[in-house]
Amino acid sequence: MSNGDIFVGEVIGTAILILFGAGVCAAVTLRHSKARASGWIVIAFGWGFGVLAGAYTAAPLSGGQLNPAVTIGIAVDTGTWGKVWVYLLGEIVGAMLGAVLAYLVYLAQFQANVREEGTGEDAGEEPLPTLGVFSTIPEIRNPVANLVTEIIATMALVLPILAFGQTKGLGESGTTVLVVSLLVVGIGLSLGGPTGYAINPARDLGPRIVHSFLPIPNKGTSDWGYAWIPVVGPLIGGVLAGLVHHAAF
Repeated sequence: MSNGDIFVGEVIGTAILILFGAGVCAAVTLRHSKARASGWIVIAFGWGFGVLAGAYTAAPLSGGQLNPAVTIGIAVDTGTWGKVWVYLLGEIVGAMLGAVLAYLVYLAQFQANVREEGTGEDAGEEPLPTLGVFSTIPEIRNPVANLVTEIIATMALVLPILAFGQTKGLGESGTTVLVVSLLVVGIGLSLGGPTGYAINPARDLGPRIVHSFLPIPNKGTSDWGYAWIPVVGPLIGGVLAGLVHHAAF
C-alpha cells in the first residue's frame, strides 16, 4: 500500500467512524433529537456500527486500522514502523473531519443549545454541555483509575484484533471487521461505564480539538486538563497488547 492510499483510506474510514459515533452521542444527548435519552446501549451499538462502516470502507486502501492504539500495537507486534506516521496522521485528520460532519448533521440542534423559553416541558432547562457528544468524560474524575480503565479497555480491543489477524477463517470469509465491530460494542457495554471508553486516541483528541473551535452556543469547556488520559491510556494499552501478542503467539 502506498502512503497516499494509506492516508486517504484512514482519513475516510476514521471520518465515517466518528460521524457515526459522535452522531449517536448527539442523537441521544441533544435536545430536539428524536433519539434523545435512548440510552447507553444505543450509544454502544452506534459506535460499533461506526467501526463496521469505517473499517470496511477503508480496508481496500489502508487495511482500516482507524485507531492509533491499533496501529502502534501492530507495529510493536510486527516490528514494522515505516508507515506508522502515515496511519497516525490520517487517523487524526479523519477524526477531526468526522466530528465536523457530525456537527453539521446536528447543526440545528446545536444552535438550539440555549435556555428554553415558554411553558413547554423543556421550558427553563439549562443549556447542555456538549463535550460529551465529541469526546469522553469520566463519571468519577480520578486520573489513576481513569488511566487504568483506558489501558485495560484498549488491551481488550487490540489484543483480540491482533489474534483475529492470525485466524485464517476470519480473513478468508471477510468477517474480521464484523467481529471487531461486535468487540467494540461489547467493550462499550462492559467496560465503557467509568470513562466512556475512548480506546482510541484519535477518536478523543480529534473531536476535542474540533469542539474547542466550533461555534456552538453555550458549549461549555473542552476539558483539556483531562484530555491526556484518553490519549496516553490507549497508547499504553496498544503497546502492552502488542508486547503480549508478540510474546505469547
